[in-house]
Amino acid sequence: MAGVATKTGHFLAKVLGIDLDEYGTLATDEISRTRSVDSSDTFVEEPPTTAEWFRDIVPTRSDVLAYTKSLFPFANWITHYNLTWLVGDAVAGITIGAIVVPQGMAYALLANLEPQYGLYSAFTGPILYWLFATSKDITIGPVAVMSTLVGNVVSEVQLTHPEIPAHVIATALSLIAGCIITAIGLLRCGWIVDLISLTSLSAFMTGSAITIGVGQIPSLMGLHRVNSRDPPYLIFINSWKHIGESTLDAAMGLTALAMLYSIRTGFTAAAKRWPKQQRLLFFLNTLRSVFVILLYTMISWLVNMSRRGNPAFKILGDIPRGFQVTGPPVITTTLVGSVARFLPATVIVLLVEHIAISKSFGRINNYVIDPSQEMVAIGVSNIFGPFIGAYPATGSFSRTAIKSKAGVRTPASGLFTGAVVILATYTLTSVFFYIPSASLSAVIIHAVADLVTTPNMVYRFWRVSPIEVLIFFVGVFVSVFSSIENGIYATVCISAAILLFRMLRARGHFLGKVKIHSVLGDHVIADDHRKVVGTYGTFADTDPAARNVFLPISHADGSNPQIDIQNPYPGVFIYRFTESFNYPNASNTLEHFLAHVFAETRRTTPLNYDRPGERPWNDPGPSRSKRAQTTGDVEREDLPTLKAVILDFSSVNHVDITSVQRLIDVRNQLDRYAAPDAVDWHFACINNRWTRRALASGGFGTRAGAADEEGAAGKRRWRSIFSVAELGGDHSAAQQAEMEANEKEWPTGSAARDEESGGIVLVDGAKEGGAAAKEGAAVAEEVSRARRRKGAVVHGLNRPLFHVDLTSAVQSAVANVEARDEVSTETETETEMEMLGR
Repeated sequence: MAGVATKTGHFLAKVLGIDLDEYGTLATDEISRTRSVDSSDTFVEEPPTTAEWFRDIVPTRSDVLAYTKSLFPFANWITHYNLTWLVGDAVAGITIGAIVVPQGMAYALLANLEPQYGLYSAFTGPILYWLFATSKDITIGPVAVMSTLVGNVVSEVQLTHPEIPAHVIATALSLIAGCIITAIGLLRCGWIVDLISLTSLSAFMTGSAITIGVGQIPSLMGLHRVNSRDPPYLIFINSWKHIGESTLDAAMGLTALAMLYSIRTGFTAAAKRWPKQQRLLFFLNTLRSVFVILLYTMISWLVNMSRRGNPAFKILGDIPRGFQVTGPPVITTTLVGSVARFLPATVIVLLVEHIAISKSFGRINNYVIDPSQEMVAIGVSNIFGPFIGAYPATGSFSRTAIKSKAGVRTPASGLFTGAVVILATYTLTSVFFYIPSASLSAVIIHAVADLVTTPNMVYRFWRVSPIEVLIFFVGVFVSVFSSIENGIYATVCISAAILLFRMLRARGHFLGKVKIHSVLGDHVIADDHRKVVGTYGTFADTDPAARNVFLPISHADGSNPQIDIQNPYPGVFIYRFTESFNYPNASNTLEHFLAHVFAETRRTTPLNYDRPGERPWNDPGPSRSKRAQTTGDVEREDLPTLKAVILDFSSVNHVDITSVQRLIDVRNQLDRYAAPDAVDWHFACINNRWTRRALASGGFGTRAGAADEEGAAGKRRWRSIFSVAELGGDHSAAQQAEMEANEKEWPTGSAARDEESGGIVLVDGAKEGGAAAKEGAAVAEEVSRARRRKGAVVHGLNRPLFHVDLTSAVQSAVANVEARDEVSTETETETEMEMLGR
């Protein structure tokens, strides 16, 4: 009996006028008549319910526990920590610490901050990241792109609020962006980074590298009259205009840059020549920035130790020892309003660069990262970093590559990196005083040059998708001639627009049937590739190795145009959706479908108009000359009438109200076109229960009134064809083989099955009417029943027009069209006989 909730729901539906009866529901007796498989039960597919949907999205207790545990991934490996891991982490961590110290100070200058803020950012990231990390390779800290973006934010905010210190703006930006990213990660929305295409990322990195590199030219050459905050093209032009004003800084910058590339080239060649020393040479090569900075710091000390107040070239100067700005960051309404418009670009840069790098090295080193958890890690690092003066930090590509090659074993290597940074912050500040600014610019240019996408990679983009190469160059040009933020927005928006355009203009393909064989050399093979059926071309009409496939009639998929692809039956059309089927593309897809159907068929009942004024305005009909000769659409009589439509939903996962309603409108339009006949609608390869429910609610899946359809000759017009899968267990093919083996061991006088005739023969000449014959017949009948293959329908008997594949859909469509034509022919014959009898 129905429960209270069900009764209440039915009562409310009746009061509100809601019709709960589904379209086309088959009666129980109809389902029984369609059952033709020896199965233990009749399967009727129940539609998914709203309660199921809520159960799927509401987390269970185990889900909550798993979520809580996933927030601290270090708990999975920390208990297994060992000495080998410790050595690997120590080597990698110390190496990165030595590299990040000069890089951090250099990148702080890009951010319009004093050098010590780069050290603060280089410390907090590694110290906090390992607690939440799912990547062992990536290292968080100041990076060139993010530093440049922070520098732009600082400059823009100080134009309107010069009273706000630069480090206050940077720390506020870090805190707010960190909170946003942490919230995204906690909500497990890591998929959001997938909205940024690889093309957009490459354009962003290339444009940023060019912008940063060109922006360092004035510092590298000592051109004090060139504004390094102008767009890159202006910086480049103005640098050439003032090249004659270069100072001694150019010597410190250009020679340092040349030395960096010389060291890298030399060690790379040496590693190829002496492969046994490759690991040692690798470590020496990675420390080239440290070596160059130390060398030029010593040169600077020798030159400027007697002229600290008036150095011969620009140097860093005094750097405070330790952490000087610890405490809560300053957050005011004015400050939040000033940085708000820069938050989207800041969040995008922090996420995209970090997630892209961590995914890449996860694939290289055979592990999988959790993007959502990585967001939590980077968000927490940027939340707590500002409490000691850090500005926004994210994953570094160059340092991550070095860390991976250095043999890092776990994320705990960040602790060693943090130790090196804090040691430098407290003990080496006096040495940092003499670092030449031009040499730091050389280090920056050398680091960002590897971020530029190579021409070979651009060519590979072109081979895959030429339109995306256009997006790439647009992103680069906008970044160079405008700003990095605008470059990000441009590439993301253009990529989204192209994706939306493809969805809106999506068109399906009309399919035809082709008979094919699997051929190995000249031999045709069966389902088992080890079983050769025969030589191709020697088969008779009956070919057990042949199978049907369905290809686009237009050969749009690139299939051989010599193959003749035909419709499976006159008036039957197979249409495959090539994209999703939702509200953006429903109209365009179905308009293309209708245009082809109308072009390839004729009306079942031609429209004849006695007077021209009776013809609808949107159906002008034939020309005047043809209209004078005849009426109707005689010129289309060679075309078939519309019989059935088969829709392939293999590429469709979800449908919505708009797409289903559009499908209903097309069905009604085609019913009028084919009247008085009805058009059968078959669906193949529906892989989602909610999609089947949506289509069923629109009246699809079953033929309305199928239970009452009887032909005039007393024959049923509808033939339900279902796909059946063999049951396992005692009814499987293996059990049948065992039973056949047991048959051979029966005693004399029993019955045996004649495999050729399928009948019963008696052993030892027993007569047919004897007791032995009866006993043998009974045993044989039991064996025959046991050997009968048992199976179950794949989809519910209540939805006979939902098919598991195209083959069954075509079989069902053609069978019912032929059955309907036979009944129509018999009805016409009987009518003619009655008229003759009268």
